Amino acid sequence: MSSPLSKFFGGLKLPGFKSISMSQATEDAPLPKLLTLPLKQHIGHAAEAIVKIGDQVLKGQMIAAAQDYVSTPIHAPSSGKVIAIEKRLVPHPSGIPADCIVIETDGEERWTELSPHTNYRQLDASALRNVIRDAGIVGLGGAGFPSFIKLNPGPGNIINTLILNGAECEPYITCDAMLMQEQSRKIIDGLNIMRHALQVEYCVIAIEDNKRAAHTMLVNALQEHEAEYIDIIQIPTLYPAGGEKQLIKTITGKEVPSHGLPINIGVVCHNVATAAAIATAVLEGKPLISRYVTVTGEGVDHPRNLNVLMGTAFSELIDLCGKNSKAEEFIMGGPMMGFDVAGDSVPVIKTSNCILVKSKAEKTDYVMPCIRCGQCADVCPAQLLPQQLYWYARAKNFDKTQDYNLFDCIECGCCSYVCPSHIPLVQYYRFAKTEIWAQEEEKKSSDIARQRHEFRQFRMERKKAENEERKRQKRELLKKVNGEKDSAEDAKKAAIKAAMDRVKAKRETQSIAPENTSNLSEQQKQAIAEVDSRRKKVKEES
Repeated sequence: MSSPLSKFFGGLKLPGFKSISMSQATEDAPLPKLLTLPLKQHIGHAAEAIVKIGDQVLKGQMIAAAQDYVSTPIHAPSSGKVIAIEKRLVPHPSGIPADCIVIETDGEERWTELSPHTNYRQLDASALRNVIRDAGIVGLGGAGFPSFIKLNPGPGNIINTLILNGAECEPYITCDAMLMQEQSRKIIDGLNIMRHALQVEYCVIAIEDNKRAAHTMLVNALQEHEAEYIDIIQIPTLYPAGGEKQLIKTITGKEVPSHGLPINIGVVCHNVATAAAIATAVLEGKPLISRYVTVTGEGVDHPRNLNVLMGTAFSELIDLCGKNSKAEEFIMGGPMMGFDVAGDSVPVIKTSNCILVKSKAEKTDYVMPCIRCGQCADVCPAQLLPQQLYWYARAKNFDKTQDYNLFDCIECGCCSYVCPSHIPLVQYYRFAKTEIWAQEEEKKSSDIARQRHEFRQFRMERKKAENEERKRQKRELLKKVNGEKDSAEDAKKAAIKAAMDRVKAKRETQSIAPENTSNLSEQQKQAIAEVDSRRKKVKEES
């Protein structure tokens, strides 16, 4: 079913230093007394603690819930008591402390109630993704993107190929190779679960051609499944063959577009460790609370792989592998894409695939000016111009860095590795990306503040206009009421005057003859005459 392999641009042949950590089988690391669990262990939003200090927790119990779509929960790796929720040092390039839940283990390893889904094919894709999300599973190859999102193609997207990435190409790291040797059946179980979620027909497990033992174990496990839709393909050992875009190019011959995603060309890529974690979560009901970690480098006497509970301090693992006097620098990840951590007290998190303990002899402190040799461009697997990116990043001309497709850089470190001037090129690119992200966040905040201000101004002007309109309407109403009142008064006065005029006219036109005057005395007649005289006089005067 597989087609001829393609080749991606650039890349390096690097010394592996892998055999030193693969001389013995993986063992479970001892249960530590304290487990420190950062609330953010992946790409996206940090989880929010749902326990409080003093709470007793069980192994596998959710202790922090997802707070956004791009977020996953965190579970207790062992039973015990929550003794602190505070900021502590975490494995991050910034070295800035972050919020953590600290559990004091009780040694009893009491599990919470589990809900396995052995008949997962009876679940629809959405329900299956929710099971994976609730288990807190993220990409275990190093990026840490929530896995359930990559298992959701979305409307209108059809996935043709699902690739499991077993091309552990970076020097020193062997955790995936050991996992493929020891848990090959679980990896294929996880692949089948992901296939069901994506409804994809063709699956590939990609593995470098120098991992013979792992390849043999996967082939044997695949024969037991009799899955004709799965191919195991060996690819050339060339760094960074395990990069997502480079691996897709090698397997399918397709190029992931600039600023695009593999889903845009019908491909989804997951790590083999992620597949094993998904199988554990779905078939056994156990959340992601442990992982394989490679502990290696010249600073330890017995490099090896360990199955480690999340939250275990680096120092406990390094001491277990025999820390020696050469140990000086601690790196999470490999020498190419890893980063220095703030001492060996930081805890293992979901993306901790390797602890590299470096010696003084391995450090390079001197940096010389760029000589414009162009070797960085020759090895860049993303076909960028690292030299130009370096100059513009150094000058803080971030618009220009984006013109040169800064965000297509996968930070593989090939350019830094071949640079004869020992310029830490990747650090400049990371700096530029961080500054651009910070500027975008600041712009978003400014836009939000501006929109709020404009809306407030709009509301104030609208309120002012509404008040003016109400006053105008009130004045009109008062004017109308007063007008009607004046008209009523005038009508009333006119009616009274008309009545008085009618009475007056009637009196003038009517002669009223006095009655009962025949038998009046002279004195009475004289009094009446005087009254009539006065009335006549008043009438004449009026």
